[in-house]
Amino acid sequence: MRIAVLAHGKFPDEAKTAVGLLRYGPHEVVAVLDRDTAGDRVNDHIPDVRDAPIVEGIDEVPDIDAFVIGIAPIGGGFDESWRPDVRGALGRGVEVWSGLHYFLTEDDEFVRLAEEHDADLWDVRKPPGDLTVSEGVARDLDAEIVLTVGSDCSTGKMTASYELMEAARDRGIDAGFIPTGQTGIMIEGWGVPIDRTISDFTAGAVERMLVERSEEYDVLFVEGQGSIVHPAYSGVTCGILHGAMPDHLVFCHVAGREQIHGYESFDIPDLGDMRSLYEDLGSSVAPTDVVAGSLNTAHLDEEAAREAVDEFGAELGIPATDVVRFDCDEILDELDLERDP
Repeated sequence: MRIAVLAHGKFPDEAKTAVGLLRYGPHEVVAVLDRDTAGDRVNDHIPDVRDAPIVEGIDEVPDIDAFVIGIAPIGGGFDESWRPDVRGALGRGVEVWSGLHYFLTEDDEFVRLAEEHDADLWDVRKPPGDLTVSEGVARDLDAEIVLTVGSDCSTGKMTASYELMEAARDRGIDAGFIPTGQTGIMIEGWGVPIDRTISDFTAGAVERMLVERSEEYDVLFVEGQGSIVHPAYSGVTCGILHGAMPDHLVFCHVAGREQIHGYESFDIPDLGDMRSLYEDLGSSVAPTDVVAGSLNTAHLDEEAAREAVDEFGAELGIPATDVVRFDCDEILDELDLERDP
């Protein structure tokens, strides 16, 4: 499938979905839309993902099968400046995917255009209607469960989960990925958007995905969301933690970040204290431990990145790495996962 991804004004640093699709998606990204960097190429900004031209608008995009809104601002609202591009995509009769809390299927204009041009709208953050409360069975599943947690939102939890899954597979381990957010769902083509579920059903939604996949895989890497100390998103984090009942946790952080992103009046607590907080809270329903750390060092040079990783690991008292920049060996060695027989 050929896709184009909208990321106006946010590419690449605040376009997690766009970057995730470029790095891990199964689809060919033929263009990224960003008025601020139009004329550049993706690799001018991110050298280690698949390349594509950056264009100003939908009129410059070649033939595609789907058009993706690749950014999700705090609150998940729709920016009206995006409307002409969505109109143009629907006018071509292509699918439009959105990870916003604003549902395109409830926008009268987009629904009309989709019907006129036989195009599909996919609101990725619309959860299934048959979710239930957790039954508390995840700890009894045969699969080993590893959950990524973090000091904040946007610390690389999905990235770490995906890198760990791929590295585990390279070692001959039968590993799967549990998508809990819009980017992971777009990459995998399935999943439940945990931050849109009814709060009573959050843990149950995670549990249901694990039960569904536990017979297929020996190890399941669960994509974490938010942070347990985040003033807005902590409820999502706790719901995933208790629904997954993970055997192990991998702690994610961005090098040098000291305040909560978007809530800069809130400091990030001591990382060692946060490790203990996750372990204590998780172990209230099933024994778990933080076995390793994943540090995002994308903004640092090579020498500074290695120093930051060493300091991060020492502060937490566990092995650490940057799973994108370096490798996953330290984490996988600590997890000591079993290979397929």
